[in-house]
Amino acid sequence: MARGRPAPNIILGPVLYFRGEQGDRWWLSALFVLEGDAEPDDLRVDGVTLPVPPRHLARWRNRHLWRFDFAIPRGTRDLEAAFGFTDGASPGDTWTVTVPGRNAPPRIAYVSCNGAEDEEKIAGLDAPRNALWGDLRRRHETERFHLLLQGGDQLYADAVWRQPPLLSAWKKRTDAARLEEPFTPAMAEEAMDFYFDLYLRVWSQPETAAVTARVPSVMMWDDHDIFDGWGSHPDEEMTSPAWRGVYMAARRHFSLFQLGATTEALPECVWGAPLGSFSQGFRLGDIGILALDMRSDRTPRRVLSDRVWDALPEWMERFKGCRHLVLMSSVPLLYLDTGVMERVVGLSPVRVGIEDDLRDQWRSPAHAEEWLRLIDLLAGFSRRTGCRITTVSGEIHAGARAVLRGGGVEMWQLVASGVVHPPPAKATAFALEWLAGRKETLPGGYGFEMPAFPESGKRIIRQRNWLSLIFDGKGQIHARWSAEGQPNRYTQVI
Repeated sequence: MARGRPAPNIILGPVLYFRGEQGDRWWLSALFVLEGDAEPDDLRVDGVTLPVPPRHLARWRNRHLWRFDFAIPRGTRDLEAAFGFTDGASPGDTWTVTVPGRNAPPRIAYVSCNGAEDEEKIAGLDAPRNALWGDLRRRHETERFHLLLQGGDQLYADAVWRQPPLLSAWKKRTDAARLEEPFTPAMAEEAMDFYFDLYLRVWSQPETAAVTARVPSVMMWDDHDIFDGWGSHPDEEMTSPAWRGVYMAARRHFSLFQLGATTEALPECVWGAPLGSFSQGFRLGDIGILALDMRSDRTPRRVLSDRVWDALPEWMERFKGCRHLVLMSSVPLLYLDTGVMERVVGLSPVRVGIEDDLRDQWRSPAHAEEWLRLIDLLAGFSRRTGCRITTVSGEIHAGARAVLRGGGVEMWQLVASGVVHPPPAKATAFALEWLAGRKETLPGGYGFEMPAFPESGKRIIRQRNWLSLIFDGKGQIHARWSAEGQPNRYTQVI
């Protein structure tokens, strides 16, 4: 930082984003939210010869989003690269990121469900809200994660219909006329205030910020990043100007905060950008990562648009030659059959409050054909190329694993959630445990099951949890669930 110049007033940040590898360079971006109009100093990064200039992304009420893009050269071994606003002449904030050695596989952490529909549920927990973020931060001190995959619901925005006065008043109405009324500038301003302030409040919490400042993230969104059940509600609500207006505000803020970009200039790793999708892809040596955007095009009848389906085969070909592909699906791709429960709920003469949650699932009757289509696409690619595919997901507020076998293919599903969301009630966990014990034969001759964990003898991890993925020299993944209050981590080798 230049002599005599005041330190930047950092409201949020840094938030690190992974942009991919290119040759021997590890590409990252860092986002800061600063108060005031003053442009921040250049960022200085170990291993980067020239100072990194800021790029202005957006402004809202005298708060500015600035992004810094840089590429750190990789050595033969892991290295620790410090970055911050200092030139050695005066003190300044400094952070450190771990960059993997050339040809070394990344060490990955995975989290999801960073909040709850009702904050009072979190306040009622025995443990602190962010206890697992603190656990992840401590693990990082010894395991030095290179990537943090965030699988959806990085914040819970359901209160957008309860807190802002105009939006709340609109939501309380039951007349059909409200669905035709315009989304006014005043309502848009309320939505902007709500999402901007929510990101600042949730992400600036010390335990969370300590991780996102040190481990680069790849983030995908799910319904609560917009509001509960987006995409699975009736058409007349989904297409109303008010709902569309709130969705567009959520979309803008997801892009700014979770991608560190504007919707008009998304980074190259967002493969779906030309299609209006936030789907992202990365190739790291012989390891691939594909994060499918399962919300932008969702309707009660489908998950992915025709445009995305047309692009998927070509996206998959980009992973040809990989030994392993990690597929991020916000809801579990391989999970117990929720269709029976959905049909029972559908017989009820009144809404019971979980209809949209059931329609969210891949195994909803409305999505069954699309679900099998995706399984066939993934299995065919794995069979043809020899690339193993593992799906990681959150959403169900519990930990679990599942496996699909058949036709020379073995595909694992790993589920980890929530890093903050309270665990399911004991009765709910009992019901899930019972349902998960059923083995199935799926179309195409695939066998499906959810094996019990030898550490507990159960199929469901009821406690809050997060997941790590460590690749060994044989190309195997060592998956480990860190569950709250459990001294031993649950494991699965793939």
